[in-house]
Amino acid sequence: MDTVKKLNRHERYDGPACPVAATLELIDGKWKGSILFHLLGGTLRFNELRRLMCNVSHRVITKQLRDLEEAGLVHREVYPEVPPRVEYSLTPLGRSLEPVIRSLEDWGADLLGRDRPISSERAAE
Repeated sequence: MDTVKKLNRHERYDGPACPVAATLELIDGKWKGSILFHLLGGTLRFNELRRLMCNVSHRVITKQLRDLEEAGLVHREVYPEVPPRVEYSLTPLGRSLEPVIRSLEDWGADLLGRDRPISSERAAE
């Protein structure tokens, strides 16, 4: 797989958790999961994506999108228009993460639906 060559934190991925480590390396970053989640709904222009991700700077979104594009998860389409139009969509590899992202969405919804915040649960232990 060509994407595996781009994984650079480790020379090799051995052991039972190596597929998890390789996957997390591609999607780690505070906002990458949110970007992938929003792109599950279809192609978005940069400002549409930015509006969906409140309180995230232009620079940070750009960096995260470039990383996802380099990993082969996001496709960037630039149209030669004035003003320039740029659209982002998931590649087939990015789309293959949909079950994972949906599972994270379900898990997070359950987590947020708890009666007590996590910090008070930890304090009670």
